[in-house]
Amino acid sequence: MRSQARASQHALRGSFRTARTRLRTMRDLIRFGVSQFRAAGLSYGHGCDDALDEASYLVAHALHLPPDRAEPFLDAHLLPGEVDAALRLLQRRVAERRPAAYLTGEAWIGAHRFYVDERVIVPRSYIGHWFTGDLAPWIEQPESIATALELCTGSGCLAVLMALALPHAHIDALDVSAAALEVARRNVADYALEERIQLIESDLFARIPGRRYDLIVANPPYVTAAAMAKLPAEYRHEPALALAGGEDGLDIVRRILAQARAHLNPGGLLVMEVGHARERVEAAFPRTPFTWMEASGADDAVLLLRRDQLPAKPARR
Repeated sequence: MRSQARASQHALRGSFRTARTRLRTMRDLIRFGVSQFRAAGLSYGHGCDDALDEASYLVAHALHLPPDRAEPFLDAHLLPGEVDAALRLLQRRVAERRPAAYLTGEAWIGAHRFYVDERVIVPRSYIGHWFTGDLAPWIEQPESIATALELCTGSGCLAVLMALALPHAHIDALDVSAAALEVARRNVADYALEERIQLIESDLFARIPGRRYDLIVANPPYVTAAAMAKLPAEYRHEPALALAGGEDGLDIVRRILAQARAHLNPGGLLVMEVGHARERVEAAFPRTPFTWMEASGADDAVLLLRRDQLPAKPARR
């Protein structure tokens, strides 16, 4: 096996050495990247859906071009240093099997850029896209939200998007990971939102007894134990703490549903992403009247509950 791996790495280096002498345009580099990614059997889902999207993004990033407006430059001849920079990124993506976001140090939700590294998962939230669009009918008057809470904030991207969408809200953003909060602090500062977003190290609600909010948002760990055991290499670079949701993926979901009522103001709203687990959630809470948000074509990933709809007691497993 080791000899096969060495042979594979040798062949990879050879392909990229040849590419440095032959490839001249952005179009050449993207085509080469797609071929290499497909041959290596890479996995996606960290901001790009397939080999073409990811190769295009990495080449554009290396050339300091906007990822969504590179078309005019596709056939422009590149300087040798530009070709080298793009090929280095493409080669690392194949050799290391790291998500592209960790190679570039950035992730995007809509037009908003966030810093990321391996202390946090790569942002890919349906809720994030909701905050960049129309919040109705769930929030008819965004300016009326005075207090909001984000649980499991990770990189802080949702807290930032909440602050941008809810102009009068003070936001508490919690995470159990001190390392993740360091990343969140950088993103909050990048958007100059330090006065409106408070970052708190806490295991869910533990450090905020008695606080109540108009809105609680959560994108907790929800990957099942079986799925964790089968994760592709790319996902294994992410912190397991931010992914693993226990045997059925609902360990943290149950805790949030059990405690959220006590932290919502009358009429307050809970919005939580559960990873296409609608059937499992409804089976665990058969008497809870969930509403499911339609977001980017998904109708089984984001649940909504008003305070008076939340269960008064934890569900039994």
